[in-house]
Amino acid sequence: MSKTLHGNLSGLKPSQLKRLERLYRRRVTPNQIISHELAKEICALSQELNRQLGLLLNRRGEVEFVIVGDHGRIVIPAITRYRESSGRLRGLRCIHTHLSHEGLDQDDLLDLAFLRLDLMVAVMVREDGFPGKVYGAHLLPSGEDGKHYAFLPAVYPWELKENFQQLINSLEDELERRRPAKEVGDREDRAILISVTTRSKAEAEESLAELKELARSAGVTVLDTIVQRRAKIDPRYLMGRGKLSELIIRAMQLSANLLIFDQELTPSQMRSITEITELRVIDRTQLILDIFAQRARSREGKIQVEMAQLRYLLPRLRSRDDAFSRLTGGIGGRGPGETKLEIDRRRIKDRIARLERDLKSISSQRKLRRKRRKREGLPVVAIVGYTNAGKTTLLNQLTGSDLFAEDKLFATLDPASRRVRLPDGSFAIFTDTVGFIRDLPKDLERAFRATLEELYEADLLLHVVDAANPYFEEQIGAVEKIFEEMGLDHLPVLLVFNKIDLLEPFEAEVLKKRYRAEAISALKKETLPPLLERVNQLLLLQRGPASRKEEAVLESPW
Repeated sequence: MSKTLHGNLSGLKPSQLKRLERLYRRRVTPNQIISHELAKEICALSQELNRQLGLLLNRRGEVEFVIVGDHGRIVIPAITRYRESSGRLRGLRCIHTHLSHEGLDQDDLLDLAFLRLDLMVAVMVREDGFPGKVYGAHLLPSGEDGKHYAFLPAVYPWELKENFQQLINSLEDELERRRPAKEVGDREDRAILISVTTRSKAEAEESLAELKELARSAGVTVLDTIVQRRAKIDPRYLMGRGKLSELIIRAMQLSANLLIFDQELTPSQMRSITEITELRVIDRTQLILDIFAQRARSREGKIQVEMAQLRYLLPRLRSRDDAFSRLTGGIGGRGPGETKLEIDRRRIKDRIARLERDLKSISSQRKLRRKRRKREGLPVVAIVGYTNAGKTTLLNQLTGSDLFAEDKLFATLDPASRRVRLPDGSFAIFTDTVGFIRDLPKDLERAFRATLEELYEADLLLHVVDAANPYFEEQIGAVEKIFEEMGLDHLPVLLVFNKIDLLEPFEAEVLKKRYRAEAISALKKETLPPLLERVNQLLLLQRGPASRKEEAVLESPW
């Protein structure tokens, strides 16, 4: 059965095309990299055509692809149907000729990495059309000392003594042996975290540390992290092709099945990276959405998360071919009607509209509850802050509640309100809210508007900060920026440093004086009376002229 020739076939004679097609009949023994006879044949043809020739051979020694290039390079066609497992080699080796220079070039090594080939081999073509030296390279299973490739000795074809089958078996055995985290199940996510940024390395590492915590909160096993600083972000792959090849090799070495980017990816970038790496790819936004989907418990929370996910998905729907088109219904319907892509988009938009109506209903119910609280004259204290600062733990300790709290980012999403007796005998409503994070996805901001409306009715904001976090100052700045964007900067704020049991006593005192704040450990009830006393004083000051909270809600961009 004849097989297709690939590449640059323009200008070739019928006799030359037939000679190229006959290459599909050639075969080498499984132990050979290439036979002397096959090397002579492709070198003679390459010299005659003045073009590079390439063969892709399987492990049985059969020719699967014949590729014709130009004088300087070949372009390997799509080979996705061959062994797509990310932790394995492809099962194909590339043998190609070089007319203009000796050795393997950068393009050869990139193809070796991108396609996870068993071997990349270049055969030099002499001026008389006979084969010169053979150069070969394969991927390294370990990547020690930053090396990703191993090069075979350059010899003539008749001097090749390397046993190809033994070499490949040893490589795959080593890959399997070095596969980390044997306790991780095959169905679980094993991820490499990537940050491609124009910012400083310190900022990138700080952001990547937070991404690692987000991944841990989502139940993802993090195998490695990669940071690349660039003067300009690549519009297609974010990172450069060299770094991308290293990423593919590293994913193969670690048997990773997921790539998580710290930057938000455009739909086209996500497709391009997925196609070239053959791995699942998500960005920071999708990771946060996944965490929210796992943690949402109430009907309101589930609606808000679903709406945010649909808004994120809508521009990322991929166009499909005409096989999905369908005829229009009714009399006089002509030609292909709505494609499946258009139908999916319409359904998503309809679903978002229904969810928005449900959220408006929920928002109305919340307004009624707030009016009831106003009539009772109870002040409202909203506990806000960066995610995992200890807000829910503080509310549990103040009220004796048993709300779910865990040392993870976004452990709780659903707001909760409880009465707290203040030192003067009066009561106040303390409300726990969803945590903030830097660069909170806009779709989540919009979806959680109904929940965050509680903040506009607050008499006091308790801004809880994880004092033990090395980046607490940046987190304070991120939360204050969100306050400003939400139009909450007119409300009184009391800064509360939590987790002081993890600090030295003098450090807590320094923070209190520097920020005019309170310092507590939400796990230790004896540290809370000074906080309640301060809250009581601030609420008494607030019982002056009424604030214009309703105007703040109307004017807010949220």
